[in-house]
Amino acid sequence: MIPGGQQPNMQQLLKQAQKMQQELAAAQAELADTMVEGTAGGGLVKATVSGAGELQSLQISSEAVDPDDTETLADLILAAVRDANNSAQDLQQKKLGPLAQGLGGGMPGLPF
Repeated sequence: MIPGGQQPNMQQLLKQAQKMQQELAAAQAELADTMVEGTAGGGLVKATVSGAGELQSLQISSEAVDPDDTETLADLILAAVRDANNSAQDLQQKKLGPLAQGLGGGMPGLPF
């Protein structure tokens, strides 16, 4: 029993939980279908990542390729992928953050 003598309406709580679960699943599906891009080297390297954080494509301009300096190319690739992942995380926060807050704060294991 809750202090004050009122009992929680379990049916209502269950309906709310199911609704939140459906909203979360829909937001996750939308994230998986949304693409974000990250760039490095003034656009010499572009990485496309899904809103769920999965690398989808990588474009490297021929101007970025110097056979004698592969370390710079590797750094550009990492920077572009990190930039895209940061955009994906921002998108996740916008889409899933409000749902997690509806659960009384963040959920363990989720970046909110």
